[in-house]
Amino acid sequence: MNSTLTDSEADQKVNSPFPSSSGEMFGDYFTPNKKWSFKKNDLLDARARRIFEGTAMAVEADAYPFHMPLQAKAGPCVTADGHQMLMMSSYDYLGLIGHPRIDHAAIEAVKRYGTSTSGARLLTGTLDIHRKMEADLAAFKGTEDAITVSSGYMANLAVIYGLFGPSDRVIIDELCHRSLLDACKMAGVAIQRFRHNDPQSARDELQKPSHANRTLLISDGVFSMDGDICCLPDLIALKKEFGCFLMMDEAHASGVLGATGRGTDEHFGIDTSDVDIWTGSLAKSIPSTGGFVAVSQEVAIFLQHASSPYIFSAAMAPSSVAAIQTGLAILREEPQRVAIVKRNGDFLRKGLRELGYDVGLSETAVVPVILKDEVTTALFARRLRDFGIIAAPVMFPAVAQGLARLRLCVTAAHTLEQLTSVLEAFRQLAQA
Repeated sequence: MNSTLTDSEADQKVNSPFPSSSGEMFGDYFTPNKKWSFKKNDLLDARARRIFEGTAMAVEADAYPFHMPLQAKAGPCVTADGHQMLMMSSYDYLGLIGHPRIDHAAIEAVKRYGTSTSGARLLTGTLDIHRKMEADLAAFKGTEDAITVSSGYMANLAVIYGLFGPSDRVIIDELCHRSLLDACKMAGVAIQRFRHNDPQSARDELQKPSHANRTLLISDGVFSMDGDICCLPDLIALKKEFGCFLMMDEAHASGVLGATGRGTDEHFGIDTSDVDIWTGSLAKSIPSTGGFVAVSQEVAIFLQHASSPYIFSAAMAPSSVAAIQTGLAILREEPQRVAIVKRNGDFLRKGLRELGYDVGLSETAVVPVILKDEVTTALFARRLRDFGIIAAPVMFPAVAQGLARLRLCVTAAHTLEQLTSVLEAFRQLAQA
């Protein structure tokens, strides 16, 4: 894409808008003036009203911002609705989707092992490459062992539901990922939240009287909606002072933080062993599917025999396993990709701030543009689509009401020319 948009090019884009994906998604379901009656004894009760009425409004305005079907592989540029568009909300932080070595490894794995193991890991679903891949993950994270499950969401569920219960308590940053809170609820563990990235607030929660047998302190490494980094050194100090356990979710930190992309511990120069449990995603910086739990060998053995997502869910497909192994190998060989992610994040964040946009606390590859109002945010995303830019809007309940935002994500595959083009679109929309 051009580094800047001329006025005539901008006018042409706005006058030739890209279609919304809503028509293809819902067909004729959302007709004008359609009404619903969600009663308390209906399958869909009153909680559904907000979703359906908001979606109907967006469809009527041709501004439904979700479910855009991509027509080819993802990357900095994608094909959607028959157009080439600049993707600004992908988690492919290292720019590895479509890397020929990864594609080749996945194809070769399918040739050797097929498309599925047709079994759960504990029974008939473990292949030799699963354990080799998990050894690579443990080496990458610097732990004794690692296990993998079908997603990062399931990794958090595997740990909390597998290790803790109603006789324990969790003290968690208020902006941690939803998967952690869902896991706590399923485990029946008592939840206490501390103010975002506030060690004193965490201390206050730890000091509250409790009959819990064990206390687990939890934080994200990089917070997925705000792009800021956790106060890990302070949390480790609290863990040691109060004798609790510490869990870190590295979903958005792996491949992004640290000189070699190891994550939050490398960023702060902290020994990996100072944290009891590391979890993360294998569908972001590592372009595959799955989630990991990096722990001691003792804990890994227990989870292999007591964790529901490991025992009762199908093993990751061979192609996914091969993609993880090769993605980790490329990261080892090309750590400069991590530095490019940082450069691109700094460039975009600085440019947006100079244009007067609120990018919150961002300091990583995740750069929110906080517009606050949900309608404004959805319409802004729609206008960006007319400039050939995909930017995902994030609204309640993913963020608090009144803090709706566009969540931009830079990758190592973005060029400064492309990011300059994005800033020019934001400049023109700021003037509109």
